[in-house]
Amino acid sequence: MTPTDDYRFMQLALDHARTAATYGDVPVGAVVVDDTHTVVGFGFNRREQDNDPTAHAEVLALRDAAQTTGNWRLSGCTLYVTLEPCVMCAGALVLARIDTVVFGADDAKAGACGALYDIVRDPALNHQLAVRRGVCATEANLLLVDFFAERR
Repeated sequence: MTPTDDYRFMQLALDHARTAATYGDVPVGAVVVDDTHTVVGFGFNRREQDNDPTAHAEVLALRDAAQTTGNWRLSGCTLYVTLEPCVMCAGALVLARIDTVVFGADDAKAGACGALYDIVRDPALNHQLAVRRGVCATEANLLLVDFFAERR
Protein backbone atom coordinates (compact mmCIF):
# COMPACT_ATOMS: atom_id res chain seq x y z
CA MET A 1 0.00 0.00 0.00
CA THR A 2 1.15 3.51 -0.74
CA PRO A 3 0.83 6.56 1.54
CA THR A 4 -2.08 7.64 -0.68
CA ASP A 5 -3.81 4.29 -0.06
CA ASP A 6 -3.17 4.63 3.68
CA TYR A 7 -4.76 8.09 3.69
CA ARG A 8 -7.78 6.97 1.62
CA PHE A 9 -8.53 3.92 3.76
CA MET A 10 -7.95 5.81 7.02
CA GLN A 11 -10.50 8.39 5.85
CA LEU A 12 -13.01 5.53 5.55
CA ALA A 13 -12.12 4.39 9.06
CA LEU A 14 -12.60 7.97 10.31
CA ASP A 15 -16.06 8.04 8.69
CA HIS A 16 -16.96 4.90 10.65
CA ALA A 17 -15.55 6.48 13.83
CA ARG A 18 -17.92 9.42 13.35
CA THR A 19 -20.79 6.95 13.08
CA ALA A 20 -19.83 5.45 16.45
CA ALA A 21 -20.00 8.90 18.02
CA THR A 22 -23.56 9.41 16.73
CA TYR A 23 -24.54 6.37 18.81
CA GLY A 24 -22.80 7.74 21.90
CA ASP A 25 -19.85 5.41 21.64
CA VAL A 26 -16.16 6.27 21.64
CA PRO A 27 -15.38 7.30 18.03
CA VAL A 28 -13.21 4.49 16.76
CA GLY A 29 -13.64 3.07 13.27
CA ALA A 30 -11.90 0.31 11.35
CA VAL A 31 -11.76 -1.15 7.84
CA VAL A 32 -10.14 -4.32 6.54
CA VAL A 33 -8.62 -4.13 3.07
CA ASP A 34 -7.47 -7.16 1.07
CA ASP A 35 -4.42 -7.44 -1.15
CA THR A 36 -6.40 -6.14 -4.17
CA HIS A 37 -7.14 -2.90 -2.27
CA THR A 38 -10.79 -3.87 -1.78
CA VAL A 39 -12.57 -3.15 1.50
CA VAL A 40 -13.78 -6.52 2.77
CA GLY A 41 -14.89 -5.51 6.27
CA PHE A 42 -15.65 -2.55 8.47
CA GLY A 43 -16.69 -1.78 12.00
CA PHE A 44 -17.12 0.97 14.52
CA ASN A 45 -17.31 0.85 18.29
CA ARG A 46 -20.70 -0.52 19.37
CA ARG A 47 -20.09 -1.27 23.05
CA GLU A 48 -22.80 1.11 24.22
CA GLN A 49 -25.23 0.24 21.46
CA ASP A 50 -24.84 -3.54 21.89
CA ASN A 51 -24.01 -3.63 25.63
CA ASP A 52 -21.05 -5.76 24.62
CA PRO A 53 -17.57 -5.16 26.06
CA THR A 54 -16.00 -6.91 23.04
CA ALA A 55 -17.78 -4.77 20.41
CA HIS A 56 -14.65 -2.83 19.49
CA ALA A 57 -14.31 -1.50 15.94
CA GLU A 58 -11.44 -3.87 15.14
CA VAL A 59 -13.24 -7.02 16.31
CA LEU A 60 -16.37 -6.10 14.36
CA ALA A 61 -14.32 -5.31 11.23
CA LEU A 62 -12.53 -8.68 11.51
CA ARG A 63 -15.86 -10.50 11.87
CA ASP A 64 -17.26 -8.67 8.84
CA ALA A 65 -14.15 -9.44 6.77
CA ALA A 66 -14.25 -13.12 7.73
CA GLN A 67 -17.89 -13.30 6.62
CA THR A 68 -17.16 -11.46 3.37
CA THR A 69 -14.14 -13.59 2.46
CA GLY A 70 -15.53 -16.84 3.82
CA ASN A 71 -12.34 -17.40 5.79
CA TRP A 72 -11.26 -16.48 9.31
CA ARG A 73 -7.65 -16.38 8.10
CA LEU A 74 -7.24 -12.86 6.78
CA SER A 75 -3.71 -13.27 5.41
CA GLY A 76 -2.87 -10.59 2.90
CA CYS A 77 -5.20 -8.09 4.57
CA THR A 78 -4.50 -4.77 6.23
CA LEU A 79 -6.56 -3.33 9.08
CA TYR A 80 -6.94 0.44 9.23
CA VAL A 81 -8.14 1.75 12.59
CA THR A 82 -8.37 5.26 13.99
CA LEU A 83 -6.99 4.38 17.45
CA GLU A 84 -4.15 2.03 18.35
CA PRO A 85 -5.63 -1.41 19.14
CA CYS A 86 -5.92 -2.58 22.75
CA VAL A 87 -4.64 -5.94 24.01
CA MET A 88 -7.88 -7.74 23.09
CA CYS A 89 -7.93 -6.34 19.57
CA ALA A 90 -4.20 -6.85 19.03
CA GLY A 91 -4.67 -10.50 20.01
CA ALA A 92 -7.54 -10.81 17.56
CA LEU A 93 -5.37 -9.34 14.79
CA VAL A 94 -2.69 -11.95 15.48
CA LEU A 95 -5.24 -14.77 15.54
CA ALA A 96 -6.82 -13.57 12.28
CA ARG A 97 -3.38 -13.54 10.60
CA ILE A 98 -3.76 -9.91 9.46
CA ASP A 99 -0.57 -8.83 7.66
CA THR A 100 -0.49 -5.14 8.62
CA VAL A 101 -2.19 -2.79 11.05
CA VAL A 102 -2.29 0.92 10.25
CA PHE A 103 -3.56 3.25 12.94
CA GLY A 104 -4.04 6.93 13.55
CA ALA A 105 -3.87 7.94 17.21
CA ASP A 106 -1.51 6.32 19.70
CA ASP A 107 -3.16 5.02 22.88
CA ALA A 108 -0.75 5.62 25.76
CA LYS A 109 -3.16 4.01 28.27
CA ALA A 110 -4.11 0.80 26.46
CA GLY A 111 -2.20 0.57 23.17
CA ALA A 112 -0.89 -2.88 22.28
CA CYS A 113 0.89 -2.07 19.01
CA GLY A 114 3.87 -0.27 20.45
CA ALA A 115 2.65 2.45 22.82
CA LEU A 116 2.19 0.39 25.99
CA TYR A 117 2.55 -3.22 24.81
CA ASP A 118 3.61 -4.70 21.48
CA ILE A 119 1.45 -7.80 21.15
CA VAL A 120 1.36 -7.72 17.35
CA ARG A 121 5.14 -7.97 17.02
CA ASP A 122 5.82 -10.36 19.90
CA PRO A 123 8.15 -13.09 18.60
CA ALA A 124 6.76 -15.55 21.14
CA LEU A 125 3.46 -15.63 19.23
CA ASN A 126 2.81 -17.65 16.08
CA HIS A 127 2.22 -14.58 13.88
CA GLN A 128 3.56 -11.03 13.78
CA LEU A 129 2.19 -7.99 11.95
CA ALA A 130 3.76 -4.99 10.30
CA VAL A 131 2.73 -1.74 11.99
CA ARG A 132 2.30 1.73 10.50
CA ARG A 133 1.31 4.39 13.00
CA GLY A 134 0.30 8.01 12.87
CA VAL A 135 -1.75 8.00 9.66
CA CYS A 136 -4.23 10.88 9.98
CA ALA A 137 -3.28 11.03 13.68
CA THR A 138 -4.31 14.66 14.16
CA GLU A 139 -7.80 14.03 12.82
CA ALA A 140 -8.19 10.80 14.81
CA ASN A 141 -7.03 12.50 18.02
CA LEU A 142 -9.36 15.44 17.47
CA LEU A 143 -12.36 13.13 17.16
CA LEU A 144 -11.52 11.59 20.52
CA VAL A 145 -10.76 14.90 22.24
CA ASP A 146 -14.01 16.46 21.00
CA PHE A 147 -16.04 13.39 21.99
CA PHE A 148 -14.75 13.36 25.57
CA ALA A 149 -14.93 17.17 25.91
CA GLU A 150 -18.67 16.98 25.14
CA ARG A 151 -19.16 14.37 27.85
CA ARG A 152 -17.46 16.39 30.61
